[in-house]
Amino acid sequence: MKVPLLAVLVSLTSVSPLSAQWLNHPTPGLPRTQDGRPDLSSPAPRTLDGKPDLSGIWRLEGLGYTFNIFGTQKVEMMPWARELHAKRALSFAKDSPDTNCLPAGPRAGLFGMAPVKFVQTAGLLLILYEDAPTRQVFLDGRQLPEDPNPTWMGYSVGRWEDDTLVVESAGFNDRTWLDFSGRPHTEALRVTERFRRLDVGRMRLDMTFDDPKTYSRPWTITVDVQLFPDTELLENVCSENEKDRHRLVGRLEDERAYEVAVPAAILERYAGTYAAGPLGKIRVVAHGSALAIELSGGGALHEAFAKSEEDFLVPDLGVPMTFLKNARGEVTHLRLTTVEGDIDAQRLPEHARPH
Repeated sequence: MKVPLLAVLVSLTSVSPLSAQWLNHPTPGLPRTQDGRPDLSSPAPRTLDGKPDLSGIWRLEGLGYTFNIFGTQKVEMMPWARELHAKRALSFAKDSPDTNCLPAGPRAGLFGMAPVKFVQTAGLLLILYEDAPTRQVFLDGRQLPEDPNPTWMGYSVGRWEDDTLVVESAGFNDRTWLDFSGRPHTEALRVTERFRRLDVGRMRLDMTFDDPKTYSRPWTITVDVQLFPDTELLENVCSENEKDRHRLVGRLEDERAYEVAVPAAILERYAGTYAAGPLGKIRVVAHGSALAIELSGGGALHEAFAKSEEDFLVPDLGVPMTFLKNARGEVTHLRLTTVEGDIDAQRLPEHARPH
């Protein structure tokens, strides 16, 4: 069965700057090298009042967190939330906002390759997404509303702490999921983002999630953010051509019925790093009789179970994967099967793999 989660992600991340409009229109005011390339290592630009200027089109390297918003941290869920999360996972996220073309809510932008545009003025920061409603972050000193009408993207206010912009958001409705695996939240959720532009081409984002009605404690994830110069956003309207939801009839427990045991020696042959194009690098880890993968932009490991010696399913991602070999029996590619088509991720040489 072909399942939807990675397909949703692929459709959201497949737009690269090479396909955007105005390809030959350089970003105004961007420092450049002698050959005309953007000088991404130059000092971060500043506004007239001396604050760092966050304006530009950015990519948030948070792909791994879209499937596990905790990353490698241990955070306990309340009993009702554990039960709901398990129920959602069993149905391969058929009822997720993403499958139903609804806004992503507080995790908008954590899609690996989906560009996000910042437009900064003295009293307002606009954050524009290709696939979610625009956020307004008010920088004029106002406080968050005390009794807001819950919305998909919440309400946001910001303040400067030295060179870091601290954005506090609340007033989210409870219809969104914190990640693709279905971790829930209530309307009590508050999100604090800390944006710090390191230089022209890099920004650091720390996101703290706090929902005492759902989780035992707040937790913080750190996301690298990269500038995408000389390009523009594309419109992405999911709901006008959604054709997948009615096909999503499988359950995880049905797939588990086909699980088989694979010798540890075979699993070790699959360990390594694979280049998956727009999805970045995928690291495959073998631990004895278990196999797991790690996505770029988030440190969590996602366990896989075997359906044959070459075929595996990753429940957290809802995606089948197959290891491909050459005529000599050497593992050369990792194939991800999605409703959009197959993605063959090439295995990287040992010297090119991260430690």
